[in-house]
Amino acid sequence: MNLLYRVIGMSKQSFHQRLGRNMMYMERSHQLLPLIRQIREDHPRMSSRLMHKLIAPAHMGRDRFEAFCFENGFKVDVKRSFQRTTNSLGVTRFDNLLTDFEVTGVNQVWVSDITYYRIGEKFYYLTFILDLFSRFIVGYSTSVSLYTEHTTLPALRMALKGRKTRKWLIIHSDGGGQYYCKEWLALTRKSKLRNSMCESVYENPHAERINGTIKNDYLIPYGPEDYDQLVTMTDKAILKYNYERPHQSIGNMSPHQFERSL
Repeated sequence: MNLLYRVIGMSKQSFHQRLGRNMMYMERSHQLLPLIRQIREDHPRMSSRLMHKLIAPAHMGRDRFEAFCFENGFKVDVKRSFQRTTNSLGVTRFDNLLTDFEVTGVNQVWVSDITYYRIGEKFYYLTFILDLFSRFIVGYSTSVSLYTEHTTLPALRMALKGRKTRKWLIIHSDGGGQYYCKEWLALTRKSKLRNSMCESVYENPHAERINGTIKNDYLIPYGPEDYDQLVTMTDKAILKYNYERPHQSIGNMSPHQFERSL
């Protein structure tokens, strides 16, 4: 390896620093894909240039963002709105553990997803973690960026702090980069959680549904006008959802009432 470093004219330290920067860039780039897919589904004719203005990814300029969208099948004239791609450095994917899994109690399976909420010309991000059995939102976050440290990590830490987890509890998600980055994997490994991933949004319907419920039934009617109001109103929405909203699937009880009845 020392010979290789001499041939390329770079020290070992510089080589690994550059490798680390490239890995971080690719990780943060792949974190954008689920969000781009959501925006394109909601706004089928929105251009990549306008999406870049709305998302404003700190690590990626406008031209590179447009190229990234085209590389991943998001040209406006492409009929399919999403195309799974291969990361040349290797993207971690986990098996879908829910295919033949019967959920019989709380804290067996948590499902999670990230969605966006638009206020004016600014996008903010909501992350939810839902107990699949009781429909209780066990963790969530409201953030100004898509980075893992602002989305999935605080939501999972909240869930772990507030619940007595079973060993090898399944945490199920889509293939977004926030669910396979090293910080997320370190926390799930430490907490003895099993990572599970779906191939399409249709394999994570409960997480998709909670996105729509909180946004359409609570936040849009509440009408937050800035980020601080969004944080406050998201807290209120989760409280109302968990403790007051009845669910037909759990005997027309709220998730809190249902868990108390078990």
